[in-house]
Amino acid sequence: MPRQLVDLLLLAAIWGSSFLFMRLGAAAFGPLPLAALRVGLAAAALLPFALAQGHGGFMRRHWRGLVLLGICNAGLPFALFSYAAVTLPSALLAIFNATVPLWGALIAWAWLGERPGPQRALGLTVGFAGVVWLVLSRHPVTSGLLRHEDHSILLPAAACLLATVFYAGSTLATRRHWPDSPPLAVSAASLGGATLLLALPAAHAWPAATRGVRAWIPAVLLAVLCTALAFVLFFRLIERAGPAYAMSVTYLIPAFTALWAHLWLDEALTPEVAAGGGLILLGTALSNGLLKLPGRRIGA
Repeated sequence: MPRQLVDLLLLAAIWGSSFLFMRLGAAAFGPLPLAALRVGLAAAALLPFALAQGHGGFMRRHWRGLVLLGICNAGLPFALFSYAAVTLPSALLAIFNATVPLWGALIAWAWLGERPGPQRALGLTVGFAGVVWLVLSRHPVTSGLLRHEDHSILLPAAACLLATVFYAGSTLATRRHWPDSPPLAVSAASLGGATLLLALPAAHAWPAATRGVRAWIPAVLLAVLCTALAFVLFFRLIERAGPAYAMSVTYLIPAFTALWAHLWLDEALTPEVAAGGGLILLGTALSNGLLKLPGRRIGA
């Protein structure tokens, strides 16, 4: 199995669990404190390793751009998803997150002039069809959104979609401005920048009551596993396989989120979820070129 595919599946499995931890952490700490804890603890975990490997000079030279990258790729989207996690179920958060490659393709087309070829366009369409199928089949709460009768979902859904735009744009910016940069240094410095953005707002919104150990467990796992380790894997994927391949991880995340929710929260895995997950996997394989269409060669 190619190394990039192993990294892609591992990253999807890790980020699939992040939405469960966000649901638990946002209920305990609130959206802004949770987002600040996530980036702050992750930066604290990575910065010593980055410095030990001699990346201090790189981070000093590029600190302005890396701070901006951290704000767009971590600080703002983490806060937006944490806000949505107070209201929306974890699997629905993951499904909204799966629109990142769609935004990435549109931004790459508008910004970089990279028009997707027929096979990649087909893969994105199939993957998005799987996302829509999961929304319609698994989450009755979305029916209110589709009928425009229940507006309680509109702001959280808009927050998720805005976060995915930030994710897509910052991923493309990483390739454009730091194509050969060390993933550990980019991860550590950008998370440090996100911490600077969120520190004061989080301190103002910090809950008055002291949180117990059980409340801290999902926050620490979200920071160390789903952010520190995941960011290194993600930027390594961008470096080795390109941003389009790296962003396609978001198509796999809903399937893993549904799996973890079944294992940890005893939610049933229905045939509808299996069908939607299959479409997402197929779309990912087509858009990444892992699966080639038969017959005449079609450009990716």
